[in-house]
Amino acid sequence: MSSPFPTQLTTARKGSRAAWVFSLKGAQNVWVADGTGLVPRQVTHYTGDNGEPIASLRLTPDGHSVVYARGTESNSVGRAANAVASVKQPKQQVWIASLDDGEPRLLGEMGCEAEGCEDIEISPDGNWVVWPARHALWIASTNPTQTDAKQLTDIRGSVSSPQWSPDGTRLIATVERGDHTLTAVLEVNSGVLTQIHYIAPSTDRDLSPQWSPDGSQIAFLRIAGVEEKRPIIPLHATPWSLWIADTHSYAAAPIWKSRLGMDDSLPLFGPSQLLFAAGGRVIFSSEMDGWNHLYSIPSVGGQPVLLTPGGFDVEDVSLTADKLSVLLTSNQDDIDRRHVWRVAAAGGEPPRAFVTGETIEWSPKSTGDGKDVVCLGSSATSPALVYRLKEGSRELITKSALPSDFPNPQQLVIPRQIIFKSADGVTIHGQLFVPKSQLKPGPALIYTHGGPYRQMMLGFHYMDYYHNAYAENQYLASLGYTVLSVNYRLGVMYGRDFRNSPNSGWRGAAEYNDVLAGAHYLQGLPGVDPHRIGLWGGSYGGFLTALGLGRNSDIFAAGVDYHGVHDWSDFLPAWEESAKSAPDYKEAEKLAFSSSPNESIDMWKSPVLLIQGDDDRNVPFSQMVTLVQKLRAKNVPFEQIVYPDEIHDFLLWKDFIRSYKATADFFQAHLKEK
Repeated sequence: MSSPFPTQLTTARKGSRAAWVFSLKGAQNVWVADGTGLVPRQVTHYTGDNGEPIASLRLTPDGHSVVYARGTESNSVGRAANAVASVKQPKQQVWIASLDDGEPRLLGEMGCEAEGCEDIEISPDGNWVVWPARHALWIASTNPTQTDAKQLTDIRGSVSSPQWSPDGTRLIATVERGDHTLTAVLEVNSGVLTQIHYIAPSTDRDLSPQWSPDGSQIAFLRIAGVEEKRPIIPLHATPWSLWIADTHSYAAAPIWKSRLGMDDSLPLFGPSQLLFAAGGRVIFSSEMDGWNHLYSIPSVGGQPVLLTPGGFDVEDVSLTADKLSVLLTSNQDDIDRRHVWRVAAAGGEPPRAFVTGETIEWSPKSTGDGKDVVCLGSSATSPALVYRLKEGSRELITKSALPSDFPNPQQLVIPRQIIFKSADGVTIHGQLFVPKSQLKPGPALIYTHGGPYRQMMLGFHYMDYYHNAYAENQYLASLGYTVLSVNYRLGVMYGRDFRNSPNSGWRGAAEYNDVLAGAHYLQGLPGVDPHRIGLWGGSYGGFLTALGLGRNSDIFAAGVDYHGVHDWSDFLPAWEESAKSAPDYKEAEKLAFSSSPNESIDMWKSPVLLIQGDDDRNVPFSQMVTLVQKLRAKNVPFEQIVYPDEIHDFLLWKDFIRSYKATADFFQAHLKEK
């Protein structure tokens, strides 16, 4: 974990410049690379493990400046996280920095209110910056003589998803009003909102509006609005449609509608995979065949063309500079890795991979001049760094970024792909880390990811949280543990049926069968002592860790639970519309509790280490508080680490290091031979 982790890869609309954020031991800074050699250099110079993440990095169209948000989103009482215990309350703010001097200049306050809510958009001429915050859009000039951001919209509801028109005179945005969401076109003149147009207003919800390259049309998705008193336990399909609006008359009509079956529901990645390509082609995703695939359809309507056929899922998507091709990542032909592919937006040819083999690539972006494709990438023994892609190869741009103290490849384990069956017949994938030079049966661990919409891979992960978890599994293997990372049902990249398996989550926790199957697999390995198996994981993985200790202390001798869920019934009122008045609420509440670790507290015997920040915005800290009281009442041995003002995905590098060291120490104490 000494290597810098790259995120936020972006490119300028013109020229060959790319930018990204490097997080080095907690200090996050902007880097750029440009020119024919794409030579990297650091732009900003923030220091220390400061808990101030950088998000929504953007390059101005000319590539001369970078704009970004710095700081965390606000919690339920409007406060940014203060993980470093600063005497001054931190703020989430929008900054701009010239690449000439790298000196950041404040544009305005952000303080958005949900994880991943940062969304900065720069006008095509580079003169204006817009972002959503506090239910409105805010605007600031990039001119250093105009320093104050101002509220652009004063509209009832919450305004988000802004996007500039190609000529820079209008914005599209969504206006969320509780039970329905509208698509709005906002006319803007010199930083002032002058007129509002609503496109085909309805009782439904509009998502992801996108301008056509020439600005004459807008594409957006539409799903049904709130259905009152819908049942709680049954799962319902979410039918949806693809609409096109004319930007002169603002008239709109659907050009494609999904069918009504479960496979035809709006895909998990659907809102982020709508693209308006050149030649009047609209790219959208659908799981109509059970896999998340890209389709292309004329904006005037017609039959969609399947761009990505096969038994795999598509994840990242972007357009090339000429908007004639789509860059995408998928696990085609390599189900437990990611690679970057290119396919024509109009179809007519199969996708072509840039690189295949034992590497992993994600976040592909085309440079503005169309000459290069850059991406982030890793492998089983090399951490995430920045690459330039060529047909058949990838070139490391950030050659000097890997620190001298990072382990050499020979010191690390190359995990093996493991495929096994759960008790109810579901096929499960995992990665097996086998210690080097193992002479006799030793301890073993099950690792379960969070989400649950995640997938661990055969290498360093593309998300920082799981990049760290992969590093921890490598560390545990170096200490002599056989580690099996289980991609249990509910995860992504194995098709829709796998991700939406019945009787899972609060409806029965069927995914726990996959954890048990992993434990049985470990028990059958000659290098594993079947009496010294533990498990660990965070968030949803913390839930599965606690569930394993509660239900099967006879199998799992110890566990480490990071910010896990312990009682699903606490969440039902927030998740389900009109929950209290639903006729099956009591039945649902009983099912949710029986699917939770707290229900099995009487069988819980094995020791556990609990770790959580008390400003967790994903899993309420009360889930840990309640579990601790129950463990105390039953005299179950436990240890705890609580980080004041730390959030769910730890902000501080030192908190990850302390937690991972404590995890190893805890297992050493409880699983190593006496």
